Amino acid sequence: MEKLSLISRVLLGLIFFIFGLNGFFHFIPVPPAPEAAGQFITALLRTGYVMPLVKLTEVICGLGFLTGLFIPLCLVMITSILINIVFFNFVLNPSGIWITFVIAIPYSILIVKNFKNLSPLLKMQ
Repeated sequence: MEKLSLISRVLLGLIFFIFGLNGFFHFIPVPPAPEAAGQFITALLRTGYVMPLVKLTEVICGLGFLTGLFIPLCLVMITSILINIVFFNFVLNPSGIWITFVIAIPYSILIVKNFKNLSPLLKMQ
């Protein structure tokens, strides 16, 4: 489990760090999206703050995963972004569904590995 956890952590770290930086520096070309997906992304970009906030969160969490620091916090922070990636690809960009699995599988492995640290968040008071 330790090796699988390490591989998952590094994979997620690389994905979120590289694609987060790409949101600022545009060094990886983005293929054209289907019409509805393009409209959605354009709307997020026009707000002026949503995409920079998402990309900054990706960079910070990517660094956390790569360094092994604050893994439970990074898992919590990246959850809403991951949920949006999943639904975006299932609803607006079905050709990108494979991306969902590339991210969701290592994320799930890290959730299981860190469940002891995350379980207090699920306690009812």
